Amino acid sequence: MKTLKIATRKSPLALWQAEHVKKCLLEAHSDLSVELVKMQTEGDRFLDAPLIAVGGKGLFIKELEQALLEGKADIAVHSMKDVTIDLPEKLVLPVIMEREDTRDVFISNTYDKIEDLPENAVMGTSSLRRQSQVKALHPGIELKDLRGNVGTRLGKLDAGEYDAIMLAAAGIIRLGMSERITQLIPPSILLPAIGQGAVGIECRAGDDVVHELIAPLNHQDTSVCVQTERAFSRRLFGGCQLPIAGQATIAGDEINLTGLIARVDGSEVIKAEQKGNIADIDNIGITLAEALLERGGDKILEELLH
Repeated sequence: MKTLKIATRKSPLALWQAEHVKKCLLEAHSDLSVELVKMQTEGDRFLDAPLIAVGGKGLFIKELEQALLEGKADIAVHSMKDVTIDLPEKLVLPVIMEREDTRDVFISNTYDKIEDLPENAVMGTSSLRRQSQVKALHPGIELKDLRGNVGTRLGKLDAGEYDAIMLAAAGIIRLGMSERITQLIPPSILLPAIGQGAVGIECRAGDDVVHELIAPLNHQDTSVCVQTERAFSRRLFGGCQLPIAGQATIAGDEINLTGLIARVDGSEVIKAEQKGNIADIDNIGITLAEALLERGGDKILEELLH
């Protein structure tokens, strides 16, 4: 293969990720040519409605996956927190690159940290996961939906539409906007999304040439952590549009997974941890999910799903 085609969204962050993959591929294969196939997805077109109302995060990857299936691209580059738990038939996700900071960030032009927000302050976020945890911390806060790319969201904050907004640290850092971060929120206060901070590379199953080319970009520890988180999410009905969160970390041969299920209004947050050997990641994720379901998480999710 002389030219490898990367399917990517056109947003600044998606393009940064695709360019990063391109750079890493060229470093690994000096004789390779890499081309970006820039696409607009349904998630990019429907920016006026809450994400859950238009179909969830899967809308950000559907067109990219179709390009793979039709042979218009060889790989697709995704933020792992946007990747649906079940991939289309004939597609695989063999590479997960080294993770950036997994935390969420609090950004405000008025307040120094999320704990400082007063009653009735307006917080912008489109995530049910963030909404549920913020409401548990600040029941009196007003939550207002926030969509668009990072620049658009910051522009709305600066225009005075919100007192504060929350974003993923990884996107802010990758776009060179770290100076806008008011507070890096500890996971003990706001548990991150499944796969947050990680970039995945999807391709066609059985395409051995492409698999060999992208294999050097896989980061083993990140891959193990994200797979553990996704096993947890899979047991919770896929969870991409649900108020669930999970983060796995590795210490030696042991993996520690923290997960939660919460009511969107913050009135109930069920949180637990599960530890185990890195050779048993699926079981660790499933065991933690079942523990949360048994403690009342099943009722929360059933109400939301139905």
